[in-house]
Amino acid sequence: MNAHNKNQQLLKILIGAAWIDGIIQTEERDYLRRMAESHGVAEDAELKNLLSELKPVQPAQFYQWLEEYLGDNPTPDDYQELLENLSGLIYSDGDVQMQEAQLLTKLQLLDPAQDSAKSAFDKMLKTIQKLYRKAITQKI
Repeated sequence: MNAHNKNQQLLKILIGAAWIDGIIQTEERDYLRRMAESHGVAEDAELKNLLSELKPVQPAQFYQWLEEYLGDNPTPDDYQELLENLSGLIYSDGDVQMQEAQLLTKLQLLDPAQDSAKSAFDKMLKTIQKLYRKAITQKI
């Protein structure tokens, strides 16, 4: 997968994750637009359509995109990039909904670099805490 397609797929996943609780919050919308710009896919027609919010992304579609992105054997770098971006999105509004927490829990099970579920959970928790602290300091 080339860099543009990878970035496009990542943004589709982030948009789907924003819809996981049924509504895209203002902060999530801003985060998605910044990510599209920074990844060079803001002008992509499919992503523009998804960002228009005319039609919500269903959870089944989101999980399909997630599976396509990670594949059968995700690299630790791809997994970490996905985890960091999803965590940034989820914590962008300062409120973690149950569906979002469940998503992060499911994602931890896909970590290719972990030997045990406990260590995967610890690593994910540390990453989320770091991102949360960063988000709080930026709002102050």
